[in-house]
Amino acid sequence: MEDPIQLKEEGNKYFQANDYEKAVQSYTQAIKLNKDKALQAVLYRNRAACFLKKEEYAKAASDASRAIDINASDIKALYRRSQALEKLGKLDQAFKDAQKCATIEPRNKNFQETLRRLGANIQDKLRIQFSTDSRVQKMFEILLDENSEKEKREKAANNLIVLGREEAGAERIFQNNGVSLLLQLIETKNADLILAAVRTLSGMCTGHKARATAILHYLGIDNICMWMSVDNEEISLAVCNLLQTITDCLLGQGKEEHHGKEEAVVLDTKKDLRMITMRLLDMLVSKEVSGQGRDRALNLLNKNIPRKDLKDHDNSRTIFVIDNGLKKILKVVGQIPEMPDSLPLTENTQLTASVLLNKLYDDLRCDPERDNYRVICEEYIKSKIDPQDMDKTLHAIQMVSGVLQGPFDLGNKLLGMKGVMEMMVALCGSEREIDQLVAVEALIHASTKLSRATFIISNGVTLLKEIYKKTKNEKIKIRALVTSDKTILYSVASALVNCTNSYDTKELVPELVQLAKFSKQHVPEEHPKDKKDFVVKRVKRLLKAGVVSALACMVKADSAILTDQSKELIARVFLALCEDPKDRGTIVAQGGGKALIPLAVEGTEVGKIKASHALAKIAAISNPDMAFPGERVYEVVRPLVSLLNTERDGLQNYEALLGLTNFSGRSDKLRMKIVKERALPDIENYMFENHDQLRQAATECMCNLVVNKEVQERFVADGNDRLKLVVLLCGEDDEKVQVAAAGALAMLTAAQKKLCSKMTEVTTQWLEILQRLCLHDNMKVQHRGLVIAFNLISADKELAKKLVESELLEILTYIGKQEDDQKAAVINVARDCLTRCMDYGLIKPLSQ
Repeated sequence: MEDPIQLKEEGNKYFQANDYEKAVQSYTQAIKLNKDKALQAVLYRNRAACFLKKEEYAKAASDASRAIDINASDIKALYRRSQALEKLGKLDQAFKDAQKCATIEPRNKNFQETLRRLGANIQDKLRIQFSTDSRVQKMFEILLDENSEKEKREKAANNLIVLGREEAGAERIFQNNGVSLLLQLIETKNADLILAAVRTLSGMCTGHKARATAILHYLGIDNICMWMSVDNEEISLAVCNLLQTITDCLLGQGKEEHHGKEEAVVLDTKKDLRMITMRLLDMLVSKEVSGQGRDRALNLLNKNIPRKDLKDHDNSRTIFVIDNGLKKILKVVGQIPEMPDSLPLTENTQLTASVLLNKLYDDLRCDPERDNYRVICEEYIKSKIDPQDMDKTLHAIQMVSGVLQGPFDLGNKLLGMKGVMEMMVALCGSEREIDQLVAVEALIHASTKLSRATFIISNGVTLLKEIYKKTKNEKIKIRALVTSDKTILYSVASALVNCTNSYDTKELVPELVQLAKFSKQHVPEEHPKDKKDFVVKRVKRLLKAGVVSALACMVKADSAILTDQSKELIARVFLALCEDPKDRGTIVAQGGGKALIPLAVEGTEVGKIKASHALAKIAAISNPDMAFPGERVYEVVRPLVSLLNTERDGLQNYEALLGLTNFSGRSDKLRMKIVKERALPDIENYMFENHDQLRQAATECMCNLVVNKEVQERFVADGNDRLKLVVLLCGEDDEKVQVAAAGALAMLTAAQKKLCSKMTEVTTQWLEILQRLCLHDNMKVQHRGLVIAFNLISADKELAKKLVESELLEILTYIGKQEDDQKAAVINVARDCLTRCMDYGLIKPLSQ
């Protein structure tokens, strides 16, 4: 369509239909094609009306102005601009346009009312403005007057903070030289006044990018970082919050709508963000910065540098920090507080730095980026290792220790650097306490990898024992003991994993193996002793030897000794032991069920999944009261529900569903716990599953859960297909699914009369499915079908009439006439159905 008039008419139709987006498109196209001035004014005026409806007031005012430029007496354009300007807070300009409208049409009541309203609003605004301006002025006079009473000063400070949090107040402070006056308050060195000024500035910056940018440039990032560096916790935290608020504005986060203000154009926020990042990185290595200030800088970097959502592909902030500040972060983790040249630190500084290292590493998107990170770390640590300068080498070992508390995989690669492990062990033999302390601390973190643990057992345990005997330093004594115990525990767990062959292995595709052999590539072959028969024999021998009791003891070990990696290994062993259902009773009897619960809740992600899977295997076939006595059974529900995640494999899903089915059949309290853990949506999803066993297990679980009133209410609620799904599953060919679905439907219709009528509405196949259930060869299915029929008949006479008029009456009569003791339950229900129909007067009794 290329006719502007037709496009205008089309836009009018869209406008009348409230489709303002399409109306804007039509008017915009017409504006591009049109050359007639009078029509152009109409098009701009009409598009302004659309923008008013869409609450895009700046655009509405702009279009109305273009129409007025063409025709200064266009009353519609003038009125629409007045409306838009009022919404933008420009009341004086809106009043002028409304005045022009009233001059052109003096008898128009709408224009007269608008003038009155705008006049009143302008008066109110001026009164508030002058009142606010005088209040602000008065507050600053009191605060800057050293002779003011303390009580008055405190009140003025608090009032200023409150005013800064309100948009109107913040703008008045900003427009009346308030930032300069607040800077004077900060320069007084009075802690209370500094806090009041900083908190007021934070309020002024919140949600306002233009104001935040102006305040950042006026105060200067160097000054802000200097104030954050002071050794005063309250001031340091307040300044940190101010800088976070400014950063949020620059990143476009936490933005608020401010009616009455058009958003100012703020250029190059990236430049400001990089400037802030560089100053924070500089703070990390400055001796002038307090420990608290360093912590604040690390916290700001932790919060603002890594991506919040990994779906966002832009990790440029992380790359910038790695290239410009990774060595500075490493310097912080490499500090030794006991040495005189140490930077000021708090007890949290180095752990926070390790967390930052981990977040940065996790935020990298590809191997080249991770390789660059590793190379920077290796080169920096190598530059610090100097056999002739033990203090310098100590810092290098401390860095490795810090990285091991952050990106663990990278830490292990750094341990593989030439001479690092040897240097750690050698330092244990030093006479200096500081050397021993750093070495044993590093060995604690290094001992969570089998190859490192083996090295420590071979080369370091004797030295650690000697240190334990000789030293009087409690810190060293405890760490030496933990390192040796932790190393041994990890090694034992690793050996058990090898015995049970419970490491994850990728299944080899035969065709690819043949292809690899053909191309003369190395193909890893399974060790003969790792074949299933050998593994099963070893598992049986371990169980016979009481390995479960030993594992239960290991789980109870002190958290300093039992690392997350050790927990994962123990969880792997438990899962391997639970493979054979016949062995699960033994595992429960020896305390395996109890031991698995903490492993499923804490540790590595893989470890928690393995422990949860082992719990599911036990829960699927064991009596919950025996396997998890007392309140402990409720702790098992969450790990089982976690396995319903679609990222878990089918076997984990299936066995978790079996466990939940077993639990949901025990008590309503357990059913309630399953509901509270939000398992219902996942269970319903698996009821749709194409896999027969998963669908069956999910349906059986739901059959048990529908006894719970809250679950029943979810079926009764409008706007869901839960009941329809259960009815359709009753018509499945799979008998096990039918038994479970029919059982669920029988209980639902017995408990909730509303569901009886709802069942007839959810699908047109309901009657056919019910008749098939009542005629089913499987007596369990047939009995459930007849119970459903009885519930429907009992619920409502009209519904009973509908059933009597169908073939179901013949089915009930046929079953009711039978005489068969084995089918007594089925026959009795059919007769109950007929009796209820007779009570309604829908059928007559057979003549004797």
